[in-house]
Amino acid sequence: MSHDTQPKHADTHPASSAPQHAVQESQATLRETVAATMQRYFHHLDGETVTDLYDMVLAEVEAPLLSSVMDYVHGNQTHASQMLGLNRGTLRKKLKQYNLL
Repeated sequence: MSHDTQPKHADTHPASSAPQHAVQESQATLRETVAATMQRYFHHLDGETVTDLYDMVLAEVEAPLLSSVMDYVHGNQTHASQMLGLNRGTLRKKLKQYNLL
């Protein structure tokens, strides 16, 4: 039995009735989406000082990641921790941090 350590990605195609902008957004990679979002964020700063940007961005990404994985595994923390590559204790700590428990 082989265990592939690479993330698995579903090959999905948006429905033909989806609006064009939805199709374009769904084709963007996570990296491209984050980069575009950060550019929008910086554009809207208008010279204001920012601190703790790293923690803010991680929280904005980590919370929906954890929520999505927990939904996918139907709340099974062992399966979620395996998918995420976290130990179960760390996962529980993060779930509590984001009020997902």
